[in-house]
Amino acid sequence: MSVNLKVNGREVLVTNADHNEPLLWILREDLGLVGTKFGCGQAACGACTVHVGGVAQRSCVTTCSSVVGVEITTIEGLSTPNSLHPVQVAWTEMQVPQCGYCQAGQMMSAAALIAQNSQPSDAEIDAAMVSNFCRCGTYSRIRAAIHRAAHIARTQKV
Repeated sequence: MSVNLKVNGREVLVTNADHNEPLLWILREDLGLVGTKFGCGQAACGACTVHVGGVAQRSCVTTCSSVVGVEITTIEGLSTPNSLHPVQVAWTEMQVPQCGYCQAGQMMSAAALIAQNSQPSDAEIDAAMVSNFCRCGTYSRIRAAIHRAAHIARTQKV
């Protein structure tokens, strides 16, 4: 089957897709958007997080047929050609990544949080990020970066 998807502001046609195929593999294998990572395949680790209709969603358990007609944003589409997203700026400023494997999923979850809550508390950040795992343990830097990104977003009115 073929599916038409809206990915990072573009309409794309994916041919030879199984309607139950996880969005993760469509993004990585068919579209070459490899920033979205495979971690567990069970929606438990957060490495595969993308935005579907502006909401953080695990692409490893999201079928491609369930997102037809809905805007999908990957880490590659979070920024614009002219500027980085506040989360990306904050991640760099706060030197968050260590190995970096989970960071795209972390940033996508953080961006969704900030879009809904422009001034999250530590508890709200912890609740929103609880199912994004970082084997390197950069959680304190992630929380600090989310506070910084929220401040940048409020200042820039993103």
